[in-house]
Amino acid sequence: MRAIAEGAGRYGRFDVLSSATPVSAERSPAIGEYPSDEFARTLAVHVLGAFHVLKHGAPHVPDGGSIIITSSVVGLMGFEGLSGYIAAKHGQVGLMRAAAREYASRRIRVNTLHPGPTSTAFQDDIEMRATGRPRDEAAKIFDQLVPLGRHTTPEEIAHAVLYLAADESAMMTSHTFAIDGGLSG
Repeated sequence: MRAIAEGAGRYGRFDVLSSATPVSAERSPAIGEYPSDEFARTLAVHVLGAFHVLKHGAPHVPDGGSIIITSSVVGLMGFEGLSGYIAAKHGQVGLMRAAAREYASRRIRVNTLHPGPTSTAFQDDIEMRATGRPRDEAAKIFDQLVPLGRHTTPEEIAHAVLYLAADESAMMTSHTFAIDGGLSG
C-alpha cells in the first residue's frame, strides 16, 4: 500500500478515504463451471483490495472522518452469470458493516456507494459486451432496466460522494447508499 503511505507522508492524514476498483464484471460461466482460481481473483481484487485500503488507510483518518467504499448496484442484487463479481460486491458490504462498527468509537463513518448504470466509456464497454449491440442501442436496453429510465451521470455520483464525505452525513454509517434510479429497489 505504497500509495497510502506516500499520501499519509505528504498530507499527514486522510479526512476522506475512498476505495474504488475500476474493474468491470465479465460474464462468467455458471457457478458449477466457474474456475475457482478466477472466482478467487475476483474476490481478491474487490474485497481484499478494499480490506487493504481500510487496514492501511484507516489509521490515517482522523476522528470524525469518512470512509467510502465504491461498490455497485449488483452489491445489492443478484443476476445469473456474474456470480464472482456479485459475491465480491456483496463482500464489500459485509466488510463495510464490520469496519463501521470497528471505527464507530472514533466517529469515523464507513459506507458503501452503489452506482447503477452510469454514463461513462467504462459502462459503455460493459453494455456493448453484454448486449452485443452498438453503444446507443445497448444504453437504451440498460435504460429500460432502470425505473427512472436513464443512466446515472458521473456528476450525480460525485454529489453522492460529497454528501458521504461532508459533515452533513455525520450520523450516516454502515449504510448502503444506492444511486441507481431505483434499479435495486
